[in-house]
Amino acid sequence: MIYSLSGKIIKKTLNAVVVSCGGVGYYVQCPTSVAGALPGVGREATLYTVMSVTENDISLYGFATEEQQSCFELLTAVSGVGPKVGLAILSVMEPDRVALAISAGDHKAFKAASGVGPKLAQRIVLELKDKVAKGFVDGISLEDVAGAASGEPASQSSAQAIAALVSLGYSQSEAARAVAGQPPEASVQELIKVGLKKLSGAR
Repeated sequence: MIYSLSGKIIKKTLNAVVVSCGGVGYYVQCPTSVAGALPGVGREATLYTVMSVTENDISLYGFATEEQQSCFELLTAVSGVGPKVGLAILSVMEPDRVALAISAGDHKAFKAASGVGPKLAQRIVLELKDKVAKGFVDGISLEDVAGAASGEPASQSSAQAIAALVSLGYSQSEAARAVAGQPPEASVQELIKVGLKKLSGAR
């Protein structure tokens, strides 16, 4: 398996780059957000890659971070989510946004990606909820953000604050992101206040 590539970019399109490593040019398909953020032709770059081997094809998919790489592997493990759909999702959502949408049960967030319909979006959330609850994105306590019923005050406060923000018209994913990262002792009222401030500034 090719885990990463470091070399000079010799060709670049909206959703792919060719990286020259040791005299070999590797064609790497990327999310549009990654391809757009990479340096121009002639510059050095590092991509974290996933290699897909099928009966008729060997393809490389590249990402700017290891979190994106892991997220792609997680998404493509879902039945019906191929590499093309995985790239489409990561073109419109960062890994932390993917994780929070799954943990909050916000399947509608995935419909923003090309090729993802309602049924597939629901399947992604259903199949990955348990895995994401364990946290595949470093630094995010997904179980607490989702307000899992652990019985701890912080989780209960988060869950109530998220529910309150959802009742005001925000999506579960937006609400979960808005209350993330607050002190464990924060009350429901404090979480709602902070959440509303973040959400009003984001819109």
